[in-house]
Amino acid sequence: METTRHFTATTYIVNDGATALHDHERLGIKLPPGGHVDRDELPHEAARREVREETGLEPELVATESDITGPNTRGLPEPAHLMLHDINVHEDGSVGHQHVDHLYYARVDSREIAPEGDDEVDPERWRWYAPAELAASDLPDDVVDLGREAIAAVGDD
Repeated sequence: METTRHFTATTYIVNDGATALHDHERLGIKLPPGGHVDRDELPHEAARREVREETGLEPELVATESDITGPNTRGLPEPAHLMLHDINVHEDGSVGHQHVDHLYYARVDSREIAPEGDDEVDPERWRWYAPAELAASDLPDDVVDLGREAIAAVGDD
């Protein structure tokens, strides 16, 4: 069976030592902003767009960029992690759909969530988590670990 793969971008946003997660209604878990990379986008552009659409905040990515250049070559902001998520796993263990996720960390200058679209998650379904709150939560280990890593990577400026 063939596996369908889509490129996605996820961004853990950080403000004043905390990261924001929202209740994802369909999946029943808490997640940071993210979504599919559009055909005409680069992954870091999708990461910024998804944050703006879902939160109304303007993210400043915290990412390194290769300084190697060539006549037709330049570096891009590198994700903190490149992850593979199995989305549709069949009973026989085969995977029908996967997301190749470019995971970024970003600084935002406010905690005021005001989504740009009508179809976005309601602001009341967002919560900011400090490292100790992440550690004490019942969130999945990867969400806790990545959230704490994002907070450390962004730092307090």
